[in-house]
Amino acid sequence: MAARFLLPLTLILILQMSTAQETTLRTQSNLVLVPALVKDTRGHAVYGLAANDFVIEDDGVAQSLQLDEAAEAESVSLVILVQCGRKSYREFARMKGLSSMLSPLFDQGQTSAALVEFDSGIHVVQEFTEDPIPVISKLKILEAGDDGAAIMDAVKYSVNRLNQQPPGRLRVLLLISEMRDHGSHIAKLDDVVTAIGEGNTVVYSLAFSPALSNILDTERGSNKDEMNAAPDLLAPLALARQALRKNTSKTIASMSGGEYQLFDTRKSFESYMNSFTNHLHSRYLLSFQPQDPHPGLHRLRVRLKSPQQGEILARSSYWAQSAP
Repeated sequence: MAARFLLPLTLILILQMSTAQETTLRTQSNLVLVPALVKDTRGHAVYGLAANDFVIEDDGVAQSLQLDEAAEAESVSLVILVQCGRKSYREFARMKGLSSMLSPLFDQGQTSAALVEFDSGIHVVQEFTEDPIPVISKLKILEAGDDGAAIMDAVKYSVNRLNQQPPGRLRVLLLISEMRDHGSHIAKLDDVVTAIGEGNTVVYSLAFSPALSNILDTERGSNKDEMNAAPDLLAPLALARQALRKNTSKTIASMSGGEYQLFDTRKSFESYMNSFTNHLHSRYLLSFQPQDPHPGLHRLRVRLKSPQQGEILARSSYWAQSAP
């Protein structure tokens, strides 16, 4: 009778050992990349840190991390995503310097960029190219769109396009939009979280507030040609409501470990754009293999062992796929 059960028991033990081995192999190949930017109190990038200066926690559990050496002129795939719907046409004058400020990225010779505009729909104005001329020329002729601002739809589309770019490139999304989504019907927030988490795209967000812009432009007398040239008495209420709602563009940037800035003048826009180009190649490339690679959303916390070394910006989550 003992011999009768010996073979089945042996098979069960072999299967259990085999399953454990497969899980271990999948875990070893599950590398999570975490680009991290460290800034000092003046907003300048901090250099010279080592792997033991950082701590990464995956769902609250500290991980063994590595710091990889990144090339100073790493190849970049960039999508410039500009809102053209709703009241965004009021911001076009503040964005006039955008094309010239992107020139240094192309001058490195390793940048491929695409230009996408969006309102209630998504409009690919320029496919990926390493030639700056078509991108820069089309940025100079932005046109007003309809009454929509489908931020989440446009972000998901752009991140998916970046995910199709060759591996080994820095994937960057420059989002220029208002703060709240208006009219997305394809992508939900979970879809955007998943897309960003799977593709390791860094999102830089330069946002504007239509209500605030209207107040400031009225005070400056720069919107006299509009039907609502008089001060918008509902604008403060709109600002208060906006503060209570989720800031879509800021949330997306925060999830990816990118930067978010709210601009209201051409000078502030140009200042933030300069910071974007300066910080693009200033990130530390951290990586780790999760101790518990369960499928789904993982919460990340990246910090410095010595907080006085600076402020750190890094992705706050990643998405782990189910094993095939």
